[in-house]
Amino acid sequence: MRALIVVDMQRDFMPGGPLGVDGADALVRPINVLTHDASYGLVVATQDWHPRTHMSFASQYEDQEEGDLVELEGLPQVLWPEHCVQCSEGAEFADGLDLARVQAIFRKGMDPMIDSYSGFFDNGRRRSTGLGDFLRGRGVTDVDVCGVATDYCVRFTALDAAGLGFRVRLIRDACAGVELQPGDVERALQDLREGGVQLV
Repeated sequence: MRALIVVDMQRDFMPGGPLGVDGADALVRPINVLTHDASYGLVVATQDWHPRTHMSFASQYEDQEEGDLVELEGLPQVLWPEHCVQCSEGAEFADGLDLARVQAIFRKGMDPMIDSYSGFFDNGRRRSTGLGDFLRGRGVTDVDVCGVATDYCVRFTALDAAGLGFRVRLIRDACAGVELQPGDVERALQDLREGGVQLV
């Protein structure tokens, strides 16, 4: 069975949001088409769900700014603006996103001391979201990934899916990247190719 994973299509990642991704709003229509594609036996979504005190937020530091790199729990951590805070409007899914066929939503980034780009694990791979077991338990062998952001959460979700043994495709026309540094998206795509992910 082939499944579709819709990654972090939330209001705070739409243009104008605190961590707005250029072109993210334009993904709503193609993703809605994908979620209703009968070739997908299963559709799931991931959702950033941060406590307000999450240590990936630059606001938690007196001497750091957004975009700075710090160490958090022994891991390198980019500092972000506050985004996708639990129960906030910004954490809600993007306007117009059709969730009718989404059978499960996997929340991530809830531990204030470690970020979670991937829909499968936190960044230290210390805790699983349960997504891998959920997919396997329903007979999924192939996974397509779309959403935001290509160079962060989409990238790590797709790589982890491949690492867990799923056959993975990234749907490029249904993804958009942050591009914090010039070339980040292209480097992410190269990492995905090298990690066994097919770009379609």
